[in-house]
Amino acid sequence: MSSSDIFIGETIGTAILILLGGGVCAAVTLKASKARNAGWVAIAFGWGFAVMTAVYVSGPLSGAHLNPAVTVALAIKDGDWTNVPTYIGGQLLGAMIGATLVWIAYYGQFQAHLTDKEIVGGPGAQATTAKAVEAQEQGAGPVLGVFSTGPEIRNAVQNLATEIIGTVVLVIAVLTQGLNDKGNGLGVLGGLIVALVVVSIGFSLGGPTGYAINPARDLGPRIVHALLPLPNKGGSDWGYAWVPVVGPLIGAAIGAGIYNVAFA
Repeated sequence: MSSSDIFIGETIGTAILILLGGGVCAAVTLKASKARNAGWVAIAFGWGFAVMTAVYVSGPLSGAHLNPAVTVALAIKDGDWTNVPTYIGGQLLGAMIGATLVWIAYYGQFQAHLTDKEIVGGPGAQATTAKAVEAQEQGAGPVLGVFSTGPEIRNAVQNLATEIIGTVVLVIAVLTQGLNDKGNGLGVLGGLIVALVVVSIGFSLGGPTGYAINPARDLGPRIVHALLPLPNKGGSDWGYAWVPVVGPLIGAAIGAGIYNVAFA
């Protein structure tokens, strides 16, 4: 496959992944959304279906990595790093496009949410719960969770370990599902299985950090959050941003190593 196919496929696929995944977070979070307060089950299944849709759309072009951790794991497995920058470039651009589309689709809800005094408070308002105080101190704005992840308990070692463990599970699942007939990614059945694995990771391991398990999924939308003209949006929590990037990359290396030792 050509470099242009890879870049286009990963850009489109990751944009769809973030549009649908970030979209379910917006639906559950934002004021005046019909799905507000639908809960964690909706989020876990929403992200799983987002993965499935993105894999089926981008698979024929790029093999549907959609995740720098998957790209790195496949490079370690095969020993071929030639197209890694192309994959990751498309993934990061696609993630930013997808996050921007979420903002457009929910524009009115973002405006209503971020101008509601019950949510953002009035001039000089103070956070009243321990978690809200911590978020305020760390610079995590009230809609940052629509765009990127954040920890329930801020402990860098635990947060990093959680992201590593979740990514190891994802990477082993991807690698053991085999490659499609082009030899570059998941086939139809593999895409469905991996989507269900993502749902399982969300249910079982998503509680502590929001299960980024994908550096582009977290970093691209976080950049968009920082750039968008959202009223009262607060900070983008850059102090935490390294965890959902470094953790999944470490998990990718560990997962690929386990695969090469146990399965290859």
